[in-house]
Amino acid sequence: MADLAALRKSHLFQEMDETDLAALAPVFNEMDMAEGATIFIENMPGEMLYLIREGTVRISKMLAEGQEKTLVILGPEDVFGEMAILDSAPRSATARAVEKASLLCIKKDDFESICDRNPKLGLKLMRNIIRVFSRRIRENNDEFRDMLIWSLGKRKS
Repeated sequence: MADLAALRKSHLFQEMDETDLAALAPVFNEMDMAEGATIFIENMPGEMLYLIREGTVRISKMLAEGQEKTLVILGPEDVFGEMAILDSAPRSATARAVEKASLLCIKKDDFESICDRNPKLGLKLMRNIIRVFSRRIRENNDEFRDMLIWSLGKRKS
C-alpha cells in the first residue's frame, strides 16, 4: 500500500480528500528504479501510469539511426504514462530514470476496477489524468508555435 498523503500536491490528486486517498492507496504500488534504468520503451504495450515520488525521469522519442530526442525531464509529483490506462495503444515514448527514482504506479486493470467500484472517485482520478494530459498538449503546442515562428524568422534573414 502506497503512502499517497506525501504526494497530495501532485496534479493527479487534485480535489481529493483523505477518504479518496485512502481508497486509492491500495491500488498504487511502489517501484524503485536505479539510475539509467529503463521504465518502458517506445512502442511496447502500455499498462501503467507512474507518479514520481523521488528522482527524475527522462521521456524521449526515438529518431532516425537510433538517436533519441529528449522531450521532457520530469521530477517529484510529476505523472507520466497516463495514456496507457486510458487506451490500449503502444507507448508513444521511452522513459528512463535519470537518477535513482522512487515511483508509484497504478495498473490499467486497477484503475478500471476503481472506476467500477467507486465511480465518483474514478471520475475525479480521470479528470485529473485528463488535466495532466491537456496541460502537456498545450505546452507542446506553445513550443511548436515558438519553433515555427523562429524558423520563419530565420528564412526572412
